[in-house]
Amino acid sequence: MKTMRALFMLSVAGTVLSACGAGDIASPGTGGNVTINYPAPTPTPAPAPTPTPTQVTPATGCPTIADPQGLTDAGTITGPTGTYRVCSLPARINRSITLPKIAGLLYQLTGRVDVGTDGGPAASAADSNVTLTIDPGVIIYGGAGVSWLAVNRGNKINAVGTATQPIVFTSRDNVLGLNTDNSSGQWGGIVLMGRAQITDCTTPGAPPLANGSSPNAGTLACERQTEGAVDPAVYGGVNNADSSGTLDYVQIRYSGYVLSSNNELQSLTTEGIGSGTKLDHIMSFNSSDDGAEFFGGHVHMKHYVSVGAEDDNLDTDTGTKANFQYVIVVQRPGIGDAMIEADSDNSVDADNPRQNTTVSNATFIDQSANNSDQASILLRGGTDYSLLNTVMVNKQTNPCLRVSRSQTATTTADSSKDEVGAPIFRSTVFSGCGTQKYIGSSGVTDAAVAALFGTGTNNNNDNYTPSLMSLFINGATENAVTPFDASTYNGRVINGIEVTRAGFFDKTSYIGAVKDASDTWYQGWTCNSSTADFGAGGSLCTSLPTN
Repeated sequence: MKTMRALFMLSVAGTVLSACGAGDIASPGTGGNVTINYPAPTPTPAPAPTPTPTQVTPATGCPTIADPQGLTDAGTITGPTGTYRVCSLPARINRSITLPKIAGLLYQLTGRVDVGTDGGPAASAADSNVTLTIDPGVIIYGGAGVSWLAVNRGNKINAVGTATQPIVFTSRDNVLGLNTDNSSGQWGGIVLMGRAQITDCTTPGAPPLANGSSPNAGTLACERQTEGAVDPAVYGGVNNADSSGTLDYVQIRYSGYVLSSNNELQSLTTEGIGSGTKLDHIMSFNSSDDGAEFFGGHVHMKHYVSVGAEDDNLDTDTGTKANFQYVIVVQRPGIGDAMIEADSDNSVDADNPRQNTTVSNATFIDQSANNSDQASILLRGGTDYSLLNTVMVNKQTNPCLRVSRSQTATTTADSSKDEVGAPIFRSTVFSGCGTQKYIGSSGVTDAAVAALFGTGTNNNNDNYTPSLMSLFINGATENAVTPFDASTYNGRVINGIEVTRAGFFDKTSYIGAVKDASDTWYQGWTCNSSTADFGAGGSLCTSLPTN
């Protein structure tokens, strides 16, 4: 019985222990060591490494182009974004070529690069008819200060980027990563020369008339030389529908090199181009001269952004018939001259054609008190001008408007002088103009300039309170202004000369360049800086885009 009792107790104990899990203790006092197998702890994950920016690697070589001179393989260049193959353009492009976008490749201007050969003031069999085509996303840099691109009469450029793949013209220092938001003047710029009418002829053998005007103004014999160019770079003619090609979604950075004493190029210079030329979505960044200057011809341009120019931002001269819509201008604090400088002719009022320029939907941020034009806007030389649906914020209390020379301010139309009357202001608002808002000179009184603007009439206001967001986007105050219908200026012909291309001006429901935060036409194809941030999609102006 004792034996059977002992076996029974052992059996029960075994049953109890078998019911316990591998990590459980059934009860103390079992008479031996019990091993507990805990689950292995989950290891602490290592922090994810900071991703290293993808570095560009150089292309294996230069593409073949149609021009017999070809591209010169200039080795490689290395900057913060990586290492690139450098392909130098020939000094003169004699056949139509295309510059394709190739990963890890940059194109270089080693000096002046001519597109074709000047065919003279009229089309002829001598024209070379060369077109330089540049694909979206291509980057071209000036390898030296004197580098610039000269598109000669009878030839064209076809530089068409996209909102996500702009074409970038810049400087060598920008490639090397040496630039700051205050760098400028490191190469020349882009010059388009055409066959439309101009004034202020410099043709040899054509002395001025007794009144100082040129006997050939506006004729086939009226030609001018590009300012500062050593070799011939001539423009002028009578074909106001001439085409120098297309620039669309293009950035031009750090331009404005001094070609000769007091003669600098700007980001973009047009000279006698005709209305067949398409200019759209163009950004000038830190030009050491003007953001853009337009000498004569018939100019039509939309979506223009000028940031950091050290002289004027919208400069029109020598009989230009020009039209601009959707313009953003932002100066670097303390640097730059006027928002607008307009001069029909340099010294007399008798040259024809007379300048007639219209600007609609502009936003100007004037941040420079160092102003040789004495005001944010200067109209002189007999120019005719219309400023519509424009916002100007003056952060340095400069006078807002200066008008010089009686012919500029005259209200009397005179077809013999191609004069259509006084400057026109509609739905235009100024802020921060200082104690002296208007300046008259050379036969024009301050009071006469004030009367021309006419605050309180035509929805004009020289003392509005800004509500701009993100520097240049309309707020409630701007959008409360009733806009002028700029489309009424479409297809205008004055004195037999087309001054506004049919269908050019859009009718808008707002003044200023940007209606609200949902209006993003400026994003992606522009570059960002401490002066102006254009938001998503754009690279820093101090860096090359790598997409």
